[in-house]
Amino acid sequence: MGLPEGFVRMIEELGFAPFDGLAHTLAATPPEVSLRLNPAKYHDPLPPLESVAWGEHGFYLPGRPGFTFDPRLHQGVYYVQDAASMFIGYVARKLAAGVPVRWLDACAAPGGKTTAVAAVLPEGSVVVANEYVATRADILRENVAKWGNPHVGVLKGDTARFRKYKGVFDIVAADVPCSGEGMMRKDADAVGQWSPGLVELCAARQREIIANLWDALRPGGYFVYSTCTFNTVENEQMVDWMRREYGAVPVDVEVDPAWGICGGVGVDYPCYRFVPGVTRGEGLFMAVLKKPGNEPRQSKGSGKSAQGRQKASVGDWIDADAAVRLQVQDSSVLMLSMTEAAVGMPEELVPKTEIAVTKGKDYVPAQALALSDALRRDAFAVMRVDRLTALAYLRGEALSPEEGTPRGIVLLEYCGRPLGFVKNIGNRANNPYPDKWRIRSSIQDGFLPELPF
Repeated sequence: MGLPEGFVRMIEELGFAPFDGLAHTLAATPPEVSLRLNPAKYHDPLPPLESVAWGEHGFYLPGRPGFTFDPRLHQGVYYVQDAASMFIGYVARKLAAGVPVRWLDACAAPGGKTTAVAAVLPEGSVVVANEYVATRADILRENVAKWGNPHVGVLKGDTARFRKYKGVFDIVAADVPCSGEGMMRKDADAVGQWSPGLVELCAARQREIIANLWDALRPGGYFVYSTCTFNTVENEQMVDWMRREYGAVPVDVEVDPAWGICGGVGVDYPCYRFVPGVTRGEGLFMAVLKKPGNEPRQSKGSGKSAQGRQKASVGDWIDADAAVRLQVQDSSVLMLSMTEAAVGMPEELVPKTEIAVTKGKDYVPAQALALSDALRRDAFAVMRVDRLTALAYLRGEALSPEEGTPRGIVLLEYCGRPLGFVKNIGNRANNPYPDKWRIRSSIQDGFLPELPF
């Protein structure tokens, strides 16, 4: 793979020692493959794989298997994520320091960093994930639903919407759109689209996003800025701009020197660079900045479960210990987060999950309920399925119910974990799996790739 000459010249001119072998690494070596387990769903023995040093629940794989044909991916048992990107989870745990927080993930699709943060924040926290591009927002919503945390909400729209929410969030994270140099080893488009003009265009957009988000961060809160690119225009120079424009103060997050995470290029404040060939994973830059002031967190909720207006049977589908309330809106039943951090938030920001829809006089459970950590599993009859049947379900095919399976709504389980719902009408079980989520490819010649766990 040939790298753009201007890019190679740029990294050489920076004179940054960790970049000495970068061009060769990007052009001549394969990308790492890694995944992150969902601690709320994965309770089996840990896999016999090398762990990601900074990535809680993260593991490297020896190659890239056919993840699509593993039902556990679709159940949210794990998330396929680059190892460097898992660093956000480490940072999130450090910044929260055991206290429930309101976290805004402002450029969130496809959901890797959102789910990594949701997995490690203290109980009582809430995560709001926003994405501007509609198609990417749909993917984000799907991945968040599969992850299953009811205290993560998804919004779609421009970051300008957050200008009116003064001091609402304790931590704002922006993995901003960038020139993508850090993805050149795994994405040919990142190579083909690169130009100095793209770098400048991205930097202008990044300043706009930061300006849109800054007021939503409470004084004393943390702004986590990150890109997947190497140049200093979108990284150190952006941090310098935030320092001048807002008085932002770079914050040191202690890391183990053995991890090989590099510092900044030509700066004396803390920031974190992941460089392929030096650290295992793709390219990433991250800096944590504190907003001047010290305004306390606003919410003082109890985090206890509360129930709103609802169909009685729908309330029976929810775990009694879940910190949620239910709300009927048009033809949907929504599950709203009621954690300590969610209480007192503007209503439009509170995480909401559609868990049921009306069908005639009945309420039908939605796919997101099957995958939610708030599901009360004994509320439904259960049909256990093998891998081939699970894959047929994920392709949207009707299933043949086992003898003795009750009629009506049935919860499918694969490997002891919920997979989704079917409606058993006797001779077949109708499949309501969301069309946009369905597996489109078919298994050829009976080949089922195996994962090493």
